[in-house]
Amino acid sequence: MNTKLLTDRALAVIEQYSNFHIGSGTTLSGICSVPYFNNRRAGLRAGLRALKGKGSPHDIYEEAEITALKEKIVPSSFTGAALKEFMVDHRLGIDCSGLVYYVLNAESIGRSKGQIDRHLSFPYCKKGIIGKIVCRIRPTENTNVQTFASDKNSSVVTLADIQPGDFISMIKHPDASEEDRARDHIILIHQIEYQNFIPTAIHYTHSIAWPTDGVYGHGIRQGVINITDPKKALLEQRWVEAGKTGEENFTFTRAKKSITEIRRLNWFV
Repeated sequence: MNTKLLTDRALAVIEQYSNFHIGSGTTLSGICSVPYFNNRRAGLRAGLRALKGKGSPHDIYEEAEITALKEKIVPSSFTGAALKEFMVDHRLGIDCSGLVYYVLNAESIGRSKGQIDRHLSFPYCKKGIIGKIVCRIRPTENTNVQTFASDKNSSVVTLADIQPGDFISMIKHPDASEEDRARDHIILIHQIEYQNFIPTAIHYTHSIAWPTDGVYGHGIRQGVINITDPKKALLEQRWVEAGKTGEENFTFTRAKKSITEIRRLNWFV
């Protein structure tokens, strides 16, 4: 059995989001995963990327420290749980496409392909010269799941050909009922296990909130798709996350309600 991983640069970004803390020296806080950011919960969108669900680990770190300083909180007083609550209460988090943007940006640099904003097209930006300029000036904020899943930016790959750096996009069905119409979502493949060059396990990272997570339980999490039959489709494999499988696995049920594809950035091909 052999394993393939993202570049060290990209894995470091996942680590920064997954094991987040603030402070320095002897005043380090407890560790938590960066919370999931939900636009619908946040209401009005602020100007800072860290408050839009589009912040890098450094953006979120700076805003969390500044906010704690304003409230006269010493970072070392935060346990991991308290830091998570603080971040959620102050609307500091990352959405699914924001996480994928920063990890794939690091992966692109790690593969000597340059930053992804050099390659991305923005087919869903507002029409006209102003819309195009805004997307180019603020690529992170204007890269959503549909942008990643556009044929202008990525191509569908087969389960047999899956590689670290690929992603699984889940686009809501346009003809689905409101009850079954899941929001767009994206998960990133960070590790693949192979047996005789055939993938046997797909490890992924994403930012998500399950209905069972409550107010503070959401954020960066990881799961695995065990390939039980490589001849069958992705949704016929065994998805495991947070110890849950089948209908108890919200990520899996969300994938089933969506147009779900394995895709690869065009400049990674």
